[in-house]
Amino acid sequence: MPAAGRGERLGPGAPKALRELGGVPILVHAVRVLARSRAVGTVVVVAPKDGVAEVRALLADAIGERESAALVVVPGGDTRQESVRAGLAALPADVDVVLVHDAARPLVPVDVVDAVARTVADGAEAVVPAVPLADTVKQVTPAQAPGLPEPVIATPDRATLRAVQTPQGFRRDVLDRVHAKAVEEGVDATDDAGLVERFGGRVVVVPGHEEAFKVTRPLDLVLAEAVLARRRSRDEY
Repeated sequence: MPAAGRGERLGPGAPKALRELGGVPILVHAVRVLARSRAVGTVVVVAPKDGVAEVRALLADAIGERESAALVVVPGGDTRQESVRAGLAALPADVDVVLVHDAARPLVPVDVVDAVARTVADGAEAVVPAVPLADTVKQVTPAQAPGLPEPVIATPDRATLRAVQTPQGFRRDVLDRVHAKAVEEGVDATDDAGLVERFGGRVVVVPGHEEAFKVTRPLDLVLAEAVLARRRSRDEY
């Protein structure tokens, strides 16, 4: 779980993963989701280089009796890709299925985690959860300066498009290989499944969930608070 980013679009304050949601840091929510999945044996959190001790202490009491996964905290790199490699290096040698999950997606249902892990275990090289798009999408020529009009190039068929979420799942040997290839070729990517595609692998999609959205901007945090409050009112969390 890469959690070393600052999350500047969320506004000033603590790193995004340490912002509170319902009185609990976003990172704790995200770790608990993974730890509750029977498919997950080890959770590796990749923390800011100067925050490893803080994150380790924060999570020490976060994993309760219901969660049986082992917890490891390691320092991250300067980019997300470097942090994912640091997390891979910290995994036990016998792990052959790896899930990469955004710490900023604290409300993903455990069923989605299970479905991704199961699909990899059943033979897929790489798996991403995704949801259909509700809005029409336009392909444009990006403006050379903020606020300028952008010419529309095309309108892709919405039925063929999906909004991708996490956790993304991989055979470990595949993920190790594409990350090594990325280092060799100087490729810097923010999407691990995209690396698999780039280097000739096959990625499949399984259904995601509308509540697995990414907390990136202040409005996302408001929405996440509302979802969490609804879950708590129904004893779902």
